[in-house]
Amino acid sequence: MVAKIADKVLSILNPSVHDLGYELLGVEYLPSGKRSVLRLYIDSDKGIGVNDCEIVSRQVSAIMDVEDPINGQYNLEVSSPGIERPLFSMDHYMRFLGHEVLIRTYRPIEGRRKFTGTIGSVSEKSNSLDLATELGFVTLDIDLIEKANLVAHF
Repeated sequence: MVAKIADKVLSILNPSVHDLGYELLGVEYLPSGKRSVLRLYIDSDKGIGVNDCEIVSRQVSAIMDVEDPINGQYNLEVSSPGIERPLFSMDHYMRFLGHEVLIRTYRPIEGRRKFTGTIGSVSEKSNSLDLATELGFVTLDIDLIEKANLVAHF
């Protein structure tokens, strides 16, 4: 249900955000009664600053008021991806081949829901990725990934 709402919001907002000159990387919807959060991650070749978030927020607020795809109240947050960039799509996993990621799955795979490792390969054909972890390679179906983020190294 939550993923469907995020997908619907993404499809509604993506053209407008693109027209503003930004890439809409992904949408997170975190339902929690009156404290629900709709978070959008945007990016551009020039990077993202506070003014960029404000521009997108104003445009998105107007569209959301008209389209009204979410029942109830929520707080809208527009954010840059940051150094621990979230990964939402097959293209994102391909773009960050060889990078370390932290992945949480919807259900346990081999007894675990959290995996940290390096993206070794991505297959569009099988809709999966191979992750090199400390325990060896694990193949994850991309549809089973609840959340994925790059791991920052300092």
